[in-house]
Amino acid sequence: MKIRELLSLFIFTAVLALAAPSVAGDTAAPKSNQELKQAFASGKKTVIFFLNPMGAPCRAQNDVLQKLHADRAKKFNIVNIDATRPSDQKVFYDYGVRGLPSIVIVDSRGNIGRVFPPGVQSYETLAHVLDSIK
Repeated sequence: MKIRELLSLFIFTAVLALAAPSVAGDTAAPKSNQELKQAFASGKKTVIFFLNPMGAPCRAQNDVLQKLHADRAKKFNIVNIDATRPSDQKVFYDYGVRGLPSIVIVDSRGNIGRVFPPGVQSYETLAHVLDSIK
């Protein structure tokens, strides 16, 4: 019985490890449109914000991002990927976004630093993650 419990625990731990958000440097961020290409070329961190501009949660998240951007002296880029814009649909697919609002933070080298689950992220959470990513 102990072996079965240990095996179950090992499998559970492995699944959690594989499901964890990617760490900076793991994966190059797809350059799915011209705006992303320009943002990544700037050498700054980039916040990719997937949104529907008509949705209340997306508007609330936008307010948080704009305040953070202003407070940080614009030391990072924000690229809005709009669910209502047909030309942005490929970006949603490339990043695997299925819920809104969603945020992906890309480090200054163009690698995915953090993928947040859908939902509004707090100012404090975003500030902490931006500070921890190079």
